[in-house]
Amino acid sequence: MKTIIEPFRIKSVEPIRMSSKKSREFYLEAAHHNLFFLQASDVIIDLLTDSGTGAMSSEQWAGVMRGDESYAGSVSFQRFENSVRKITGFEFIMPTHQGRAAERVLFSILCKKGDVVPNNTHFDTTRANIEFQGTEARDLVIKEAYHPEAFHPFKGNMDLEALKQTISDIGVDRIPLIMVTITNNSGGGQPVSMENIREISKIARKHKIPFYIDACRFAENAYFIKMREDGYRRKSIKSIVNEMFSYADGCTMSAKKDGIANIGGFLCTNDEKLAQQEKNLLILTEGFPTYGGLAGRDLEAVAIGLNEAMNEDYLEYRIKSTKYLGDYLSQNDVPIIKPPGGHAIYIDAKAFLPHIPQEQYPGQALVCELYLEGGIRSVEIGSVMFGKTDPKTNKEVFAPMELVRLAIPRRTYTQSHIDYVIESIVNVYKKRDKIKGLKMTYQPEYLRHFTAHFKSL
Repeated sequence: MKTIIEPFRIKSVEPIRMSSKKSREFYLEAAHHNLFFLQASDVIIDLLTDSGTGAMSSEQWAGVMRGDESYAGSVSFQRFENSVRKITGFEFIMPTHQGRAAERVLFSILCKKGDVVPNNTHFDTTRANIEFQGTEARDLVIKEAYHPEAFHPFKGNMDLEALKQTISDIGVDRIPLIMVTITNNSGGGQPVSMENIREISKIARKHKIPFYIDACRFAENAYFIKMREDGYRRKSIKSIVNEMFSYADGCTMSAKKDGIANIGGFLCTNDEKLAQQEKNLLILTEGFPTYGGLAGRDLEAVAIGLNEAMNEDYLEYRIKSTKYLGDYLSQNDVPIIKPPGGHAIYIDAKAFLPHIPQEQYPGQALVCELYLEGGIRSVEIGSVMFGKTDPKTNKEVFAPMELVRLAIPRRTYTQSHIDYVIESIVNVYKKRDKIKGLKMTYQPEYLRHFTAHFKSL
């Protein structure tokens, strides 16, 4: 069948409050032209993030009712630990309240000032947690990733020669770990091939450098491997996932993505000494190692959701429904990163708004215009998120790409919602020449995109 239907029935609904363009103009002004400050009730279609915004299944809700809220050694933790271990194969598993908590624990222990952590592309909280330690977060994604129109089946791959050169230039002692993000969120939700993961592992083990996976969207990455990489078409998603993790020494995970839970994450390692250090810090900042800042009911939801995310019917629907949005935008000449990624469509704001220079933040201007047009909340992935001020010159250093991410929550919106999004974006594209840039009037020291203020020029 050509038509891909949602592999679920809707059991509970949440009303959407419709708003007028005039009211949205007021809301946007009050939010300082930063969509993070909007009230969710003032948004019609919320594509700000796919993190923790998906709909949980009836099995997950049943698990919530089974939650064991014992402070230590709960049955819910045992189920959580068994689920994670069967999927990842790692020996030591520590729950955290979300992915950035796992990152903070890991980097606080491993990183120091002057170190360098290579990745295909660090996402925002990963980069911030690394830089907070005085460590450089270095992106080594393949060159094709910087060309939105270029087709590559695994555009999230790390540049292996650049990794080798970095190790040679920096020295092993200054590289506490190597990471790879699957799928590559900042680079358009693009997958990483099994061959690339395997080769990164070989390089890391040759130099005795720990290799970690940022595993937020591990199931989506596995589906792309199954569909696009030679030798994997007949393999199950679970076997592909097991192989991916087998090449790593540990992982960080936000279970708010491919755990299909509203909160939760975990940190894994095979290093017993490191695990003890992590547990000590976990107790100090998150909670006892068998709950890690989560309620027992959340541990249950994650344990179930991780397995639901590997269901092939679900993954086919997930990837193809994202592609549906991307294909229709491309057919209407809207410039996007190609091929479409797993969890989101990324609009190339530079190409969409060529008349707006980078210093006027074309991506942020576009997210504001999409909200005004259709009440759609998206997020800028460009110089607002990844740009920074050079301390030597006091000048802005811009991001290599100016993107707008339309992140699709799991099992939340139907095709008619996506059709509405397409219509809104196409309407904005037709009047793109009239869109004006923005000036940043306030920014914090870290993760400025969350709380920065702007005004229209």
